[in-house]
Amino acid sequence: MAHRLPPYYCVNLIGLLLVSFFASGCAAPNPRVPQPLIGGPAVSEVLKRAQAGDPNAQNELGLLYSEGQGLPQNYLEAKDWFKKAADQGHAGAQVNLGTLYSLGRGAPYSDHMALFWFQKAAEQRNALAFAKLGMMYERGRAVPQSLIEAHMWYNLSVAYGEKRAAESREAVAIRMTPGQIAEAEARAKKWMPTRR
Repeated sequence: MAHRLPPYYCVNLIGLLLVSFFASGCAAPNPRVPQPLIGGPAVSEVLKRAQAGDPNAQNELGLLYSEGQGLPQNYLEAKDWFKKAADQGHAGAQVNLGTLYSLGRGAPYSDHMALFWFQKAAEQRNALAFAKLGMMYERGRAVPQSLIEAHMWYNLSVAYGEKRAAESREAVAIRMTPGQIAEAEARAKKWMPTRR
């Protein structure tokens, strides 16, 4: 004698299959497919200037993508726009690109690439780049760990207007001798960007 399912089980099973079928079409979009602009005319204007080669707009567009403001968050797009601006010498974009490398977002994790871009921005006396270099030396990322070098970079960062670097400098200073602090301060006073 064959077993038959009651009719309401069949209806439920068919409903479940239909829901599964239609839900599968709602999967997340491929991240490499260009995403629509959701920020309106202001974002459209930034995009237009960035596509025309304006490094300030390229950096701004990279920030919009990396922060998901006005555009869907997309670190790959952010990296591409930061790179275009960084290659034109935009110090802020160089710091932003280095940060993506240091975090492994939109770019392969690479302390060496992060260091490269932070150094490029530091040559232009970028305060945030100085702080990032201080962090690299404090933690020994892509460079030998050196509290003296870290303190020096944090000093430069503060001197060029990055107030948040003062906390990092003080945190490093409590692990240093007075002689090391004096050496770091002397190095900061003598520091000059590399001439190319």
